[in-house]
Amino acid sequence: MKTVALIVAGGKSVRFGGEVPKQFRTICGKPMLTWSIESFEKARSVNQILVVVPEEYMIYTSEKVIDPYNFEKVTKVVAGGETRRESVLNGLNAMPSSTGFVAIHDGARPLISTKDIEAVIKAGKKERAAIIAARATDTVKRVRDSFIISTLDRDSLYMAQTPQVFQFDLIMQTHREFAEEKEPGNITDDASMVEKRGFKVKTVEPSSLNLKVTTSDDMVLAEAILRERK
Repeated sequence: MKTVALIVAGGKSVRFGGEVPKQFRTICGKPMLTWSIESFEKARSVNQILVVVPEEYMIYTSEKVIDPYNFEKVTKVVAGGETRRESVLNGLNAMPSSTGFVAIHDGARPLISTKDIEAVIKAGKKERAAIIAARATDTVKRVRDSFIISTLDRDSLYMAQTPQVFQFDLIMQTHREFAEEKEPGNITDDASMVEKRGFKVKTVEPSSLNLKVTTSDDMVLAEAILRERK
């Protein structure tokens, strides 16, 4: 059975601003999305890669993000949906029938290392569900109406990241069930849905910074880190 990477970059980057969505902005001479794809291309445990992008950028993605870099594992570019959940489900529906495990990754995390990809896939194959998650380093407060109501125990807090790896049947059925719900609740990532179905999700700490680019300052930081790594 194959392990397929699903790199989700279907957002319009409304908060980030600009004419081109952030996943297509250039960092160190390459589109941000290209950096994410490249890490999965190098991962020996990944057999295929599917990329989800806004429908109007599908041709652009092929011509500017994929083809110039001769990626051999990218087999399909899929049109995203109105929400991230819809984009992921579109990608899952496009998976080959031989898919055994899926590694879902946010295309706005260009710093993910191949080492961490391999580690979380290994854990996912053993446990059926595993994610990259970093320990919280700041003190976390619960706030209501701009006032602190409690301080959380930092030792037990982790920040969920991607890739998130799941047995294919598990995550497919999970997404289909939640797609039928009119009010699915506070779902912010794929692991949340799996947790709500009662499954345990293994955490794997990243070995290096796995920044999600959300602001222009994040873009500057990501570029500096990539330049240093090169």
